[in-house]
Amino acid sequence: MARTRLLSCLIALLALVVSACVGSPTGSPGASGAPAVTPTPPAAIALEPVRPTDPFNLLSWLFTPIFQAFFILLVVFDRLTSNIAVAIILLTIVIRVVLIPVFRRQMVSTRRTQMLAPEVKEIQRRFKGDRMKQQEAQRQLYAERGINPAAGCLPALLQILLLIPMYSVFSQGLTNFNPQAMLDVFGFRIIDLACAAQPIVNAAGHVTNPCLNPIAFGVNWGVPEVIIGTPGGMLSGLSSLAVISSLLQLVQSRMTLPPHDPAMADDPQYKVQRQMAYIFPFISLIYGSFLPAGLFLYWIASTIFSIVQQYLIIGWGGMFPLFGWRPGFATDHTPRFPVVLPPPVDPKTRPASSPLGGGTGRAAAADKTIRHKERGRQSRRGRRR
Repeated sequence: MARTRLLSCLIALLALVVSACVGSPTGSPGASGAPAVTPTPPAAIALEPVRPTDPFNLLSWLFTPIFQAFFILLVVFDRLTSNIAVAIILLTIVIRVVLIPVFRRQMVSTRRTQMLAPEVKEIQRRFKGDRMKQQEAQRQLYAERGINPAAGCLPALLQILLLIPMYSVFSQGLTNFNPQAMLDVFGFRIIDLACAAQPIVNAAGHVTNPCLNPIAFGVNWGVPEVIIGTPGGMLSGLSSLAVISSLLQLVQSRMTLPPHDPAMADDPQYKVQRQMAYIFPFISLIYGSFLPAGLFLYWIASTIFSIVQQYLIIGWGGMFPLFGWRPGFATDHTPRFPVVLPPPVDPKTRPASSPLGGGTGRAAAADKTIRHKERGRQSRRGRRR
């Protein structure tokens, strides 16, 4: 989970660079040698699909279909609800419902890994000083008990792939005066937004007539939302949405941890795991002043969805005790869809060379039979001589 949080933070920063290519115009507002003029803001240039003309445009072009899919869904929900914030939440729910199987596999794998922690510790004790043997034995143990170590990587990769076009949907789709071209698919117009023919730019260089209404509940969801300081730079302001997002991520991280075990308190890996669960959620505060509010609303709704999904599959996990408080509803709580481990493999069925032990079962007997035949042929050849 800590790895997922870190990847999400890094990609949120990467999104600023990559998504800037999506729908960006070609050429320059002014000619070389001409008098300096005020540059045209990106939102005042009609948003159109990218054409692959260089490596950066090629990357943006690959993300364009995802951008269009998200943007079309957002516009549909906006037309149905007449509220862009509600539309963002509905879009998030649709995405997370589609991805339920992927995130479920991640949670099941995480929980099974936690349940096997005592056996892994025993492997580390048995092969102390031999890292290769430890890894081989641990890999075989995971395979036997239905754990795929790569299961946690796919959701992290999906979050990366989704954040990049999602950033563009909010930072460009909600601020542009004419994103109509992004609603045209194979020459067919999905929705006619009836956008203005020309942008209206104020003295600050902001477009005041975006085609979609980005304001709901008093918040402009297409630009950063800052309650203290100023938007536009890292740590230049504090966003209330970033604070809410951090607190929810903290809850999610604690629920992902195994229940507190006093016997593990002196284990360095155990300590680091729990420390990261406290630190990484608050990285959201760093970039809250320059990411659009809509992206934080998407992340908040997605985190709440994850919390509910975790509650149904792994329960409260390590959420309690919280400052020494353990409520009654969290005591001996059984999840609605509890995770179970596949039954352990009979050691007798393992080959004699297995790092987990074996050598007395069917596989070992077969090996002995092969060796016995080889010895028999050698003895007969010896008698002939």
